[in-house]
Amino acid sequence: MKFGVNLPNYGPEATPDALADWALRVEAMGYHYAMVSDHVALTPDVQHLFPAPFYDPFATLAWLAGVTRTVGLGTTVTILPYRHPVHTARVAANIDRFSNGRLVFGAAAGWAAREFAVLDVPYRKRGAISDEYLAAIKACWADEVASFDGAHVSFREVHTGPLPVQRPGPPVWVGGHSYGALRRAVRLGDAWHPTSVSGDWLLGVGLPTLRQVAEEQELPVPDLCPRIKLRVTPRPLGPGRLLGEGTLAQIADDLGLLQELGAGAVVLDPTYPGDRREAGRTARDLDVLETLVKEVIDVDAGCVR
Repeated sequence: MKFGVNLPNYGPEATPDALADWALRVEAMGYHYAMVSDHVALTPDVQHLFPAPFYDPFATLAWLAGVTRTVGLGTTVTILPYRHPVHTARVAANIDRFSNGRLVFGAAAGWAAREFAVLDVPYRKRGAISDEYLAAIKACWADEVASFDGAHVSFREVHTGPLPVQRPGPPVWVGGHSYGALRRAVRLGDAWHPTSVSGDWLLGVGLPTLRQVAEEQELPVPDLCPRIKLRVTPRPLGPGRLLGEGTLAQIADDLGLLQELGAGAVVLDPTYPGDRREAGRTARDLDVLETLVKEVIDVDAGCVR
């Protein structure tokens, strides 16, 4: 199992130097991925949860590709309907080139209705658009000259180079918890990338539904690569807590559960919606990540200690 970290690419502490420092520290600790989130228009609902400034994920990853050397770089997650798929495919392929094949393409349909309105994208059609756009992106990665026909996007004989280093393209981690999202993960993804879920939900609802969808589609069950919280508390939390929240022992148990479930990767998320990230917070987060490497996870062996 590989281990990653969701970097805070938003808020008052987010600067180019700060993001580079985060990525370099995560890389030095041996974590396998440094990932960032996506918003384009910080409407009031988005701004309430993710305070400005918000650094674009692709621009950020292009910057980090030149700063880092070994850590994987990814989106958690790209909102598929926000950008034309040919553009998304090209930018992602460029970053995969700049990083020598280190990109992970996390993608989902999105949730912020007001943000969709600003971008003039139909919110109620976001699922269907996401399915088509992701298929179109993968078509662009597959061949030097790509064509695609769909209800929401069509193009013919588009020259798409440079192609990604990774063939046939970067690994695709599909986020979301709805039935449509799980179907998208099965049909178009290499992994399912749920975020902020409890262990009970994952075991009782998420994974059984994923297996059901895969059986219905007559396709393999995609890998499990969740993003979980990273919030250490002085005392144990009770029932209903999210994976990654609680004492260090509870977090170790959560990581052990994911390992038992055969997860290919887990992304630790020290960022919280609405968090203003007061002075000193970054240092505390990095200390917790360092403690995990020393006491809970063996990043070299890819397992829980």
